[in-house]
Amino acid sequence: MTLDLRPRAPRWRTRIVVALLATALALGAAEFLTRVLGREKAILFPRYHSGATYGQYELRRLRPRTTFQHTSIDGSWRFTTNAQGFRDTRDWSYERTPDVGRVLVLGDSHTQGFECRQDRTYSAVLERKLRAIGKPTEVFNCGVSGFGTAEQLAFLENEGLKYRPDAVVLGWFANDLDDNVKAGLFAVRDGKLVTEKFKHQPGVAILDALNRWAPLRWLSEHSYFYSLLFNRVWEWRKGLLTREAHATAAEFAKAAPTPDAAVATYQSVLAIELVERMGASCRQAGVRFIIAEIPAFKAIDDYDRAPAAELLPKFREHCDALLACDEWLGTYRGVADIFVAHGQQHISETAHLLLGVALAEKLAASR
Repeated sequence: MTLDLRPRAPRWRTRIVVALLATALALGAAEFLTRVLGREKAILFPRYHSGATYGQYELRRLRPRTTFQHTSIDGSWRFTTNAQGFRDTRDWSYERTPDVGRVLVLGDSHTQGFECRQDRTYSAVLERKLRAIGKPTEVFNCGVSGFGTAEQLAFLENEGLKYRPDAVVLGWFANDLDDNVKAGLFAVRDGKLVTEKFKHQPGVAILDALNRWAPLRWLSEHSYFYSLLFNRVWEWRKGLLTREAHATAAEFAKAAPTPDAAVATYQSVLAIELVERMGASCRQAGVRFIIAEIPAFKAIDDYDRAPAAELLPKFREHCDALLACDEWLGTYRGVADIFVAHGQQHISETAHLLLGVALAEKLAASR
């Protein structure tokens, strides 16, 4: 009988190796199934929000000096941010370039340009068009995914106006109504807009912690399964904030017949007050204020204007010019692809082109 004197690996090592292999296989299978079964809806939506302080306000911006990809079945789009944390390859300075105009564009993910190439956003088109007609202008794209009018107002008054723009463009989208209440920065009490708090940075601490790790950043841009899990948790948390915000809105509008009506009424009142103050801040600084309506998805070649149709007449009273969807997009309704087909269905590059050109014409005519 021969004795086997070779050293044997401890059982715990074997168990760890088996567990790691099983985990890798399970994750690989989950990734495969996510890509195959959810191909049309699956997106790689890396969240690169980080914190920023503007005056007394602590808000969000994109992670400064970062390059990342946003991907869906419709394509892949590269994002590059500058030192200020916005989608631009140029770092911005408060100092003006001699004989060059300056326009500040505020908005959310549509303005930031989700599902759109960086040089095809309506801000980029606006800059090229103004230069083409002999009006050299720097256009700063200050769009931040998730921003509502409340955060845009806080940014404008405490940071944006420091860039001394000639004009401010507000890209207004219907979900700003919900985002304004959810942010909780401002409220309407006794018919007046008041400041409620100075900080709104949902998820920033978690994102900063996760995005410090290169492997997790890689997963957010390459793993559909990781993105699915992460965004499900994100949307769950966002839903909690929305319910809390709606409860607050209902309290502010007790006279409405139903809780839903109370929320809708208060959202509209708050939006009007925010736009009024934004217009007043621009007038005080000698800056033109233009509002551009961003359409809501109805079909790839059609859009929905509710509730903007009811609010825009009120907005018009507080701005120098207003560009409604029907004005810059109506001719192409039912003809052009206004939205990206899948993914998050943001406005398409065609829509960005049309809006950028229309804004340039509006700005050129008002000078």
